Amino acid sequence: MPNQSDALDLAFHALSDPTRRGVVSRLAQGELPVSVLAEPFDMALPSFTQHLKVLEECGLIASEKRGRSRWCRLVPQRFDEAAEWMMAERERWSARLDRLDAYLNEKQKGES
Repeated sequence: MPNQSDALDLAFHALSDPTRRGVVSRLAQGELPVSVLAEPFDMALPSFTQHLKVLEECGLIASEKRGRSRWCRLVPQRFDEAAEWMMAERERWSARLDRLDAYLNEKQKGES
């Protein structure tokens, strides 16, 4: 399981930055060339491309050269892996809280 953990660590690290989350949100509408993708962000293009590099290295986005432009798109599989991990954690904690609730209810009944 270390490989899955490493991939999730990289994905969550990438998503910890607001600029990168903004890129992901824009790409959720469809693929875009880097120049268009960078427009709303107040930074130099080399700085912006560093953010894209982080997203691409962790597998959240992919890019390809088309003519003179580089186009970016989301890679849904990496998001699916992160979502599955979060859902499993949510179910685990929900079950724990249900058990705690049941325990506290039994304890309260015993004290009445």
